[in-house]
Amino acid sequence: MAGSRRAVFVCCDGLGRNWVRPDTTPVLESLRRTSLWCDDHAAVFPSVTRVSAASVATGCLPARHGLHGNRMGLVEQGRIVVRDVGAPDFRAHMRRATGGTLRVPALAERVAEAGGFVAFSNVSPGAAYFLDPENFGHVYHRSGSFAPGGRPIAAPEALAVTHDAAGDWAMTQRFCDEVLDDGKPAVAFLWLCDPDHTLHGVPLGSPAHAEALAGAERCVAEVVRRVERLRAVGEEILLLVGSDHGQETIGEAVTIEDWLAEHGLAAEVAEGDVAVAGQGTAAVLYATPAGRDALLGVLDAMRREPWAAEVVVGDALATRGFAARDGVVAAVNMARRAEANPYGVPGRRWVAAEGGKPVPIGSGQHGGWGPDETQPFLMVNDGGRLAGHAPRATSLTDIAPTIARFLGLGVDGFDGAPLAGG
Repeated sequence: MAGSRRAVFVCCDGLGRNWVRPDTTPVLESLRRTSLWCDDHAAVFPSVTRVSAASVATGCLPARHGLHGNRMGLVEQGRIVVRDVGAPDFRAHMRRATGGTLRVPALAERVAEAGGFVAFSNVSPGAAYFLDPENFGHVYHRSGSFAPGGRPIAAPEALAVTHDAAGDWAMTQRFCDEVLDDGKPAVAFLWLCDPDHTLHGVPLGSPAHAEALAGAERCVAEVVRRVERLRAVGEEILLLVGSDHGQETIGEAVTIEDWLAEHGLAAEVAEGDVAVAGQGTAAVLYATPAGRDALLGVLDAMRREPWAAEVVVGDALATRGFAARDGVVAAVNMARRAEANPYGVPGRRWVAAEGGKPVPIGSGQHGGWGPDETQPFLMVNDGGRLAGHAPRATSLTDIAPTIARFLGLGVDGFDGAPLAGG
């Protein structure tokens, strides 16, 4: 029954499934041998952390929960305003524009009266806060930590760590001491920033990449050690370890807003009737009713550009778990070339440049539906009963229902399904 069991999820942000192997991640490889391994585990679109956090927390695709990307267009005073979802105040903007945050309940709400929810996160503030957007549980983040009801947690109890591997390690130690050993909520999330944080500035396969993998593994190993110690004294804990997306290499960049202006939409872009929310290796295109026809009129030309692999609208968006509503008209998956980077990692992607921000060519990126960025990993460990390979394809949306089933809670209202019977 709910309350007699606990579930723990550890996310190694940006650690693609193709990097989980004996030579690169020996800790994960060892855990994999005693866990249920998901061979065919999929990201959501956009394959970015903030959307992934919402899908992990709700068990639903973006078409259901309503978060569009790392950047998202909001209709404000009749025009599309693109905002950074990672900003600490994004939820306030979203509430003013839409009347709420996510359209479906998160795990934190589902377990609020059944043992509670605690998350420690070292990624962007927005990604952390969308694990529990309506403040039913405790969320700890370096930009601000909050208790149920949104009550701010003051120092020294607030999380004060650096946004890097050292911060991940310090956060993991606090998580193990205060959450696993002492607090013991029904659901506990630990979301590491690495290897994703490092990979946004270094090449895939580089020594710095290897160091970031080792740092993430150090944190996973500590959680596993603590969980095994608790199991040894009779606690029943379901441990899920995974990631949210993979990474691909930046090859070239294009500013889609400039392209739209060159194709006759300068006024629409300037007036906020057409807007672009770049997602790294993808982009979401928005329009007001006044700008919709103009945007649709240039999409065939966009499809002919070397930087656009696919431009999808309508039903094709739905097949990606996305929805053409709230101003969304189309999505662009940026093109990919096959050649390898200097460390032998194949594939180079075009990316959508963001408003004057430098583009670190040769570093890692994600956001679209390329072959590597859409392959996160997931393993489910219950102390030895589960092992082998998952019998079906899985996705981020299966994590929440798997936890709910284990806790003895209902599994209605999810897009995903439980991976184990509990």
